[in-house]
Amino acid sequence: MATVLIRNSEIKELSEKIRKAIDGQKVEFRDNKEGSLSILKNDIHTLVNIKNEQLSAVEQEHALFIEFMENISHQLKTPVTSMMIMADLLQTAAPDKQEEFIHNIQTSLNRMEWLVGTLLKMAKLDADAITFDMEKVSVRALLEAALKPLAILLEIKNQTTDLRNDLELYCDKRWMSEALTNLIKNASEHSGDHTCITIDCGENPIYQWISVTDMGKGIRKEEIARLFTRFEGSGNTSGYGIGLPLALAIVRRHNGDIDVDCGKEGSGATFTIKLYK
Repeated sequence: MATVLIRNSEIKELSEKIRKAIDGQKVEFRDNKEGSLSILKNDIHTLVNIKNEQLSAVEQEHALFIEFMENISHQLKTPVTSMMIMADLLQTAAPDKQEEFIHNIQTSLNRMEWLVGTLLKMAKLDADAITFDMEKVSVRALLEAALKPLAILLEIKNQTTDLRNDLELYCDKRWMSEALTNLIKNASEHSGDHTCITIDCGENPIYQWISVTDMGKGIRKEEIARLFTRFEGSGNTSGYGIGLPLALAIVRRHNGDIDVDCGKEGSGATFTIKLYK
């Protein structure tokens, strides 16, 4: 086998290019020649590209993390500021106003508790730190669990729910009921007082499904993407824009998706959980 001599100048040139790549400069290592050195150059080129892509991904994740923390800070700052103002006014306020301020503070605390809890759940899902306990669960059982955290909200608005059918699903009961809670909460927020939220379910050869239909005004098609974007989807003052993204994250971890039927005035929008078989 022929021996190929590698000149010191070629080694020096390659070494300089490697140093530039380490410093973050864009360097072209590849050449069209034959031999061991050219193979080495091409391998280094591949390695440097992989390294740059990984660094780019880390930078993007860091930017998203900063944006996420800024959003959290903003969401927490508003109720905290409101509670501080009302707390300062409590001592000098008339008795009827004191009662109103205390009620408002309690409401803000409940909303903050829900926000922090939801953010922690989203963080666990993002970190892939959850092992689902899969079992057969009826939709009725899921609905009963999903409605417990919403009892006060539904009572205040004199709203009811109507389960049209029942079905057994294979899922994690705790997390799927959490997803259903957020869909029903969204339906409640977009429905008027004394209305009924309809829950239905069924299956076909491809997937099983659960649907939640509100009695609102419906939504525009161009709004659907924003609904599942964190901190952007809420269209009312009582929402944070994280309930629907959390529901979607849970459903996707179950090999599923959420479809939206825009609906219309009087019939409202329908959100359908699809769990593929």
